[in-house]
Amino acid sequence: MTDVIDLPLSVPSEAGHRPRIIAVANQKGGVGKTTTTINLATALAAVNQRVLIVDLDPQGNASTGLGLRPSEREISSYDVLINGNSLEEARKDTAIPRLTIVPSGMDLTGAEIELVDFDHREMQLKESLGRLPQDVDYVLIDCPPSLGLLTLNALVASDAVLVPLQCEFFALEGISHLVRTIKRVKKAFNPALEIQGIVLTMYDKRNNLSAQVANDVRDYFGDVVYRTVIPRNVRVSEAPSHGTPVLVYDMKCPGSRAYLNLASEVLKREGVKA
Repeated sequence: MTDVIDLPLSVPSEAGHRPRIIAVANQKGGVGKTTTTINLATALAAVNQRVLIVDLDPQGNASTGLGLRPSEREISSYDVLINGNSLEEARKDTAIPRLTIVPSGMDLTGAEIELVDFDHREMQLKESLGRLPQDVDYVLIDCPPSLGLLTLNALVASDAVLVPLQCEFFALEGISHLVRTIKRVKKAFNPALEIQGIVLTMYDKRNNLSAQVANDVRDYFGDVVYRTVIPRNVRVSEAPSHGTPVLVYDMKCPGSRAYLNLASEVLKREGVKA
């Protein structure tokens, strides 16, 4: 894995440039990817950034976590990729000011197979995002827990990748596959793709293993890793069942404070004063 740390950090976009597009990706499930997407988006919206989430996970957890019922997902990310609907047609308002979402549903599961027959199948999302109205500052793409065609579409469309990394024993081994994929996508499809950062999630300060993993990841990746860590927090786990981000569910809990700090770090790397 020694060849992975030469990937650059993301750089700020120029004023008036199109929205910055960030894929939130990790091929391993259960690392806090969707939770990070929802709450980072909410924190960015709280500091006056206009944010669009593209739910590209067939489980649709980002959509559910923002309170969208299945009946409210008439046009979804599946329709954008497969049926030619625009992101604007699929886009839904949420209860969070300045935060909208393109929802997902189980029909997206079939998109992996259907995309195989498409010309330029890896470019479908990029082409759709190119037609997005200029009323968005950030697009966060919640990727599925795999490195298939849906994630490939997200990486090809994105300016940068944000990687949630659970503080567990196999963390470094798992991230190596994703980083190799990012390097391949850079070479073949998207030379500008960068790593925005790695965020350590589910950190338990009572557990020596969490501290050990955090130290190992920082030693290996250096400044690519955000200073902010996302703690294990009951309120963070409870919030999705209420269809709301933890920042709305309990603004004062440690998880909420952590996501606000993460948003501040992301904006600093993007060259925006939080």
